[in-house]
Amino acid sequence: MSSAIELLFLGTGTSAGVPMIGCHCDVCSSADPRDKRTRCSAVISYGGHSVLVDTSPELRLQAVANNVNRIDAVVFTHAHADHIMGLDDVRRFNTIKGGPLDVFADAHTNRVLQTCFAYAFQEPKAEWKLFRPHLKPHVIHGPFDLLGQTWTPVELIHGEVNVLGFRVGDLAYCTDVSELPAESFKLLRGLDVLVLDALQEKKHPTHLTIDEALAVIDELNPRETWLTHMSHQVMHAIADAKLPARVKLAYDGLRVSTHAGLQSDTAALRQ
Repeated sequence: MSSAIELLFLGTGTSAGVPMIGCHCDVCSSADPRDKRTRCSAVISYGGHSVLVDTSPELRLQAVANNVNRIDAVVFTHAHADHIMGLDDVRRFNTIKGGPLDVFADAHTNRVLQTCFAYAFQEPKAEWKLFRPHLKPHVIHGPFDLLGQTWTPVELIHGEVNVLGFRVGDLAYCTDVSELPAESFKLLRGLDVLVLDALQEKKHPTHLTIDEALAVIDELNPRETWLTHMSHQVMHAIADAKLPARVKLAYDGLRVSTHAGLQSDTAALRQ
C-alpha cells in the first residue's frame, strides 16, 4: 500500500463566503462552526511535503487557524478571484522556506496571476524579501511530478469556462464544477477520496447542486466523498444528515486521508 495522502480543507465556502455580508438567514446566523465557511483552498500533504491548492482571500487566517507552518509549492485550479486573491500571503512561506515557491497553473491562470501579482514573479531585492512573495511559474500541460507524486490535471467545466481539478494518487480535488467531460470521468475511477463541488440544492449555472453531485458520485463510486464549496443555503447539520453512506459535507479545518475511514462530524472540528 502506498503512503497516505492527507487533505486539509482550509475553506469550504462559495465565493461570497458564509456568513455573507449583510445576511442574517439561519445559516449565516448559525452557531455551528461547520456553517462558518471561508473561501475554498486546501493543503495536500504527503512524504513530509505540503502543497497549497489555491490562495483564497482568507489565506493568512486559514493558515494560522489550522497551524499551517510551511508550504512547499502552490497549485491553482483556476483564476477566479475567490481562488487567487490571497496570493500575496504566501510571502511568509517564502521566508520560512528560504527561497522561491514553485507555482503550477494552466496557461490562462498563469497569465492572470502574472498580471495581478507581477511583482511576485520577480526576485525581490535582499532588503525586501520579508515583504514580497517570490514565485516561479510553471504551466500545466498534462500530468506533472511534484515532490515525488504525480499530479494529474482533470478538466472540469465551470459554467462557461474550463478549470482544473487534480488527482494525486487515490485522492481527487474537484471544486468549482458544473459538468464533468467524459474523459474526466475516466481519470476519476478507483478513488479512495473524492472532493467534489456541491453548492446547494437549487440549480445553479456554474456549480453542481447536491443532487447533481450525488449523481456524479454514483457514477464514479469512490470509497468516500466530501462535498465542498457550499453556499449559505446549506445548513450543515440538516444537509449532512440527508446524505447517503460514504458521502459527507466538508467543513473548514477538516482533515481527511486516503487509506482511512470516514471521520465523525466532530472528529476534526477546530477547538
